[in-house]
Amino acid sequence: MTERKLGTVLAVLCLTEITSWGVLFYAFPVLVPAIARDTGWSPATLTAALSVALLVSAVTGIAVGRVLDRRGPRLLMTAGSVVGVAAVVVIAAARTLPWFFVGWFCAGLAMAATFYPPAFAALTRWYGPRRVRALTTLTLVAGFASTVFAPLTALLAEHQSWRTTYLVLAVVLAVVTVPGHWFGLRRPWPPVVEDAELSKPGSEARSPAFVALVAAFSLTALGTYAVVVNLVALLAERGLSTGLAAIALGLGGAGQVAGRLGFATLVNRTGVRTRTAVVIVVLAATTTLLGVLTSAVALVCASVLAGMARGVFTLLQATAVADRWGTAGYGRLSGLLSAPLVTMSAVAPYTGAALAALTGSYSTAFLVLGALTVAAVPVSLAARPAVAEAPASSDSKS
Repeated sequence: MTERKLGTVLAVLCLTEITSWGVLFYAFPVLVPAIARDTGWSPATLTAALSVALLVSAVTGIAVGRVLDRRGPRLLMTAGSVVGVAAVVVIAAARTLPWFFVGWFCAGLAMAATFYPPAFAALTRWYGPRRVRALTTLTLVAGFASTVFAPLTALLAEHQSWRTTYLVLAVVLAVVTVPGHWFGLRRPWPPVVEDAELSKPGSEARSPAFVALVAAFSLTALGTYAVVVNLVALLAERGLSTGLAAIALGLGGAGQVAGRLGFATLVNRTGVRTRTAVVIVVLAATTTLLGVLTSAVALVCASVLAGMARGVFTLLQATAVADRWGTAGYGRLSGLLSAPLVTMSAVAPYTGAALAALTGSYSTAFLVLGALTVAAVPVSLAARPAVAEAPASSDSKS
């Protein structure tokens, strides 16, 4: 595929990822208070609906990965967008709690077919050895989904009901993602290229190295996403105002983008196991710092550092499979890897809150989460590449 066509694919996925994440994920936290006031359903129950969607996405993602490997992303991501539009309409129209959960169940199916994993699979196959730059660009741009859609959702909700707001967002989702995926991803799907050094293709998922990678990333995801959701509560416990805590959380989001800018340099200077261990150590360290520090300035700085590490962790997930086992079965293996990570992101908010209740403070809970995260380091070192590990990847030299 020519550079121009590759650029078009990347631009389309940047636009559709921002929109999919913005409508299906980031609009919800903004609308929870309005939904609770209008329906009488508790915020905890509403959040459980989102957790259901994430769990459905985790399970469905395994099948999605297999389909991607065989047929490519165009039909799958287009269908996912259509399901996403229908899901948002059902959510907006739901008058009973069961129908609200049905809507979020459908949203989970849409997430599996439109969020990062299928987009990563598409760029990994189309860009081949130049994938790091493309993946970095995608996550940099899509990292602004909350920046765009949280204020947009809040603005819409100020002037109309949450139901009408969701219907407007459904129209946006339909107009941007359905034609975007159908026309923008209309490219030949490259044939599978098996790595000559892999003697038994298809057996990677049963290998000790893959099991170790799943275990290490799952532990890391549990600690990482529990921190994101419970950070404001921790900062409030430390005496920061709600406004300053929100700013700290927002700066952490900006840190994610900054961290991703340095990923190519990290790839150039480290081998795959080394950079995995380094990123996990930094995540554990920043979580621990948040549990120890008391100064407002220091806590805000630690939040930014934690955000930078989270940003790199996203790209680490995107490249982990290809760096160790090549691109031949990327979609299938990526789906198997993503499933437990998405599951952890669904249970992490409750895990963090439960630890705080059990230990008596969010500060102590963060120390426990830091310990859980650092425990993933030796496990990650067992995830050896199937081919010889080089100190740098050719991806970044594009």
